[in-house]
This record gives sequence, C-alpha cells and structure tokens, in this order.
Amino acid sequence: MSRALRILLAAAMLSGNIMSLSAAERPALARGTAITDPDLLRRLDQSDALSIPRLLQPERNANAPLTSDLLFTSLSQLKEIPPAIDAEFDRYIARHKQASPSETIGVGDGFDVQLFDRAALKSANTRFVLAGIVNRMDRAYVSEESCGEIRLIYRLVRFDTKPDGANAATRLPMTFNLVMKARDARRIDASGKPITCAEVARRWLGNGDWRGLIGSRTAPYDAMLDRVETNIQISISPKSALHDFRSDYLLKVFKYNAVDRTFEESTLENQIDRDRILADDTLRRDFKAWLLSAVNLREFDRGTVLIPEQYLAKAAVAPTPAGLDASALQPEFGMMQGEEEGEGNDPIFTEDDVVGALKQAAARGITMENIRSVAGFQRRLNDVTCSGCHQTRGIGGFHFPGVDWLTEGASNSTIVPASPHFFGDQLRRRDILAAFAAGKRPDFSRGFAGRPQTRGVQELAGTEYLDGWGAHCSLQNMGSGTPDQSFTSWTCANGLTCQPAAASSRIGMCFIKTR
Repeated sequence: MSRALRILLAAAMLSGNIMSLSAAERPALARGTAITDPDLLRRLDQSDALSIPRLLQPERNANAPLTSDLLFTSLSQLKEIPPAIDAEFDRYIARHKQASPSETIGVGDGFDVQLFDRAALKSANTRFVLAGIVNRMDRAYVSEESCGEIRLIYRLVRFDTKPDGANAATRLPMTFNLVMKARDARRIDASGKPITCAEVARRWLGNGDWRGLIGSRTAPYDAMLDRVETNIQISISPKSALHDFRSDYLLKVFKYNAVDRTFEESTLENQIDRDRILADDTLRRDFKAWLLSAVNLREFDRGTVLIPEQYLAKAAVAPTPAGLDASALQPEFGMMQGEEEGEGNDPIFTEDDVVGALKQAAARGITMENIRSVAGFQRRLNDVTCSGCHQTRGIGGFHFPGVDWLTEGASNSTIVPASPHFFGDQLRRRDILAAFAAGKRPDFSRGFAGRPQTRGVQELAGTEYLDGWGAHCSLQNMGSGTPDQSFTSWTCANGLTCQPAAASSRIGMCFIKTR
C-alpha cells in the first residue's frame, strides 16, 4: 500500500481509541491560554483597541488603522525594522546567487526562486490584522519580574478593490508579533497593591474581560513593551528537476530600547550561529564547555536554557520541509559527530563528549527528563533554536498563522489557527498558569518540540498531538533496534503502528497498521 493511500485510509478510519481533535475541539485546548476566536479577534481589530499604533502610541487620537506605508514611517519606534529586513533580503539573495548561479531569483512567477514582495511593507493597500493573542507566562523563567510574556500576533493582509467596489482581502505570508511583558510592575490593583503574577494568571484562566488581560485601554504601555518578532516567507522554490519544493522563512527579533523608544535589531533567543561557531576555534571550545557543564546541560534538557548572546545569530532562515533526517537544512547540522562525513569535517560534539557529560550530570544527582542519549542531545540542539522549532510540526514555517476571519470560505489551512506543536503544548502552559494562580512555583520544563510532555497525557491520549494518527513516535519501540532512552515514551495508540517518515531517522509517525 502506498504512503498516500495509507494516509487517506487512516483519515477515513479514525474511530474508537484512534481519534483526532476536530477544528472546534482544538481551540478548547487553548482556553485560558490564548485568544483564537475569530469573532472576538475581528471585533478587537475593528475597534482599534489592540492595534499596533494604539499600543505603541496610546495617546494617538485617530481610530482608523494605519496601513503599512504609514506604520513604519509615522511610528518612530519601528523605524529600524524595514532597513534591517532589507539587509537580510540582500544577504539572502547574494548567498543564493553564489550557491546556485544557474537559478534565477526575484519577485514573480517567472523566477526559479520567488521572493516575498517587500513592496507590501510600503503599500497603502496592506496592513497588519490581529490574528491572535497568546499567553506565554510559561516563559517567566526568562524574567520573573515581568511574569513572562503576552504575544499579540498580527498577520499582513492586502486589501484590493473588486470590480463591484467591494474589498477583497488576501493574507500575505508574514506575521508581526508584538511581545509585551505579562505585567507592568508599576501597576497597582484596587487596594493599592502591585499586580501579582497570580492575579494575571487568574484573569487569563477566568476568561474574563479581555481588557484585563493586557491592561487598561488608556494605560501607557511603554513599560510593558519587550520586543517585536517578524516571520516572513522570504522565498518559494517550486519543484523542479534540480530540487523538491521548498519555502524559506526569515526570522528576526527587535528588542525594545526604553531609553531611545525604538525597537533595535537583536539576537534570536537560543538561535545558535552554527556557521560562525564552527569557523572559530575559540567559540567552538567555549560553546562546548559551556553547554556540557552539568548546570547548563540540566537547563538544556528541561528546555529552559538561555544560551549567551556571543553564540547567537541576529537572523535565522528556516527551510521547510526540513524532514527528520539530519541535513544542512537543520540549524545544528555539522555540530554533532556522524552527521556530515568527509575530509575536513570537524564536529564540535563527539558521542563520547555527550555520554561523558550525561554521566557527570548523573554523578551530581541530576536526573535528565528528555536528553538520555546522544540522539536526544542532537534533537534538543535542533529544537531549542527558533528555526528548529519552526520546522517541527508547523503550518509551513508558522506555528500561529491565525484564523482567516477576513475571508468567507477560507481554505482549511487558515481555518485552523495554529499548528499541532502549539495545541499540544497548551496543557503544559495551562498547568503553569494554574500554579501561578495558586501561588505555587511552576514547573517551567518542556519536552521536545515534536512531542508534548506527559503532564497532559490523559487529555491528549489517542490524538495527533501525543500518540494518535500523525503523531511522532519511536521506531525502535517497534523492534527495529535497541530502544533509544530519549524516545521510549513515544508510542502509538491502539490500532496504530510507528512507521518510517524518513530514511534513517529514529523517529517515525503513527499510522494505521497495514498487512
């Protein structure tokens, strides 16, 4: 039976212990941790209450949304973003021309590699539309003072006039995330006391008035601004005689400078600058020593590590689909022994390095939750990065494209607001909010990007997020070798079997058993 036929059969036969969450059930997983309802998002967007201009300049009197041509010119806080993105495009084009001189690259269908049209960022016909609001108090380990983050996610949309005079809206492949601190430490409640993390968490879990989730509508938001994150589908390469279909996504981050009141180009959190580290002997040695130290390896295992800036990049390109096999499309490729064979290849981490570091951590009484093998270390080295995470169970290169509430009869890809990775992680995030609300110390740890932690095992059992059809699973559990201790819990629900999704990976996908 072919792979395509097996997938179609699986979709038709899901029943009993083999189940998948419906489109209506998926948002329920995010209840209390995210706002994904299209009707509410439409009202919020149309009211201008949570528009980018309103949040950056609350004193602004105009209620009409700013189009892209005005957004980056009239809001001084954003002035450094367009030139930084332009510079990344220029570097991307230059790298492509050097690597593939026979392929054309440019804007439009006539090119082998079709670029995102940057003119959309300077157009009077485009603007950023509110696509979702996501609670990330699970990231309070980064800054306990701010209680984590709230992310307002906007999607770039082009508005064209039809012959009948009506506006036609087309969503473009770019998101703009305005990341705000979950609380302003200066704000006080009705009793005159500072707003606590517990109070912020209770407001979210209570699904109360949305205004209480962000702050007063008339408040100065300056103290709550943290950064802007942009994600652009920088190019599409249709399938050809030279290569399979591929799309690349450019990721950028701009930190807010409260003194200058400007978002400035910054490094991406945990985005390892692979090429620079591999080319610098001092960086190689220092990065290896830093990451393999017992205390940092423990946080690396838990998913709460914060890699120092000297090892990080200011931009990342996430190619999709990247697949499960080790390849140059993955952000850490070449850092681990055995990934790239041949003369002159000198990996940073050998198998003995990793095994030795795990043994030293165990001798100090540190129990690893996820990384229990060389393969586990390698997988975490990929998914701890921004680009590696975006390559894992994403919708293209996005984890939160948002529901297309502008278009009637939208395609299925835009009816679902977020990726399987996003929904599978919501129980962990809600568990953290509940701990905050109860005044307890949360467990901020997280599993691998491709597999939710077992703290949500009962609610997710049998679904695509944990062990249902399409879930990631361990091939070695099925008798194809010695089980890898990092992945032994990656099983399939009754009626499904783990089948290869790549040529040599230890990881497969759960499908219906075939004879």
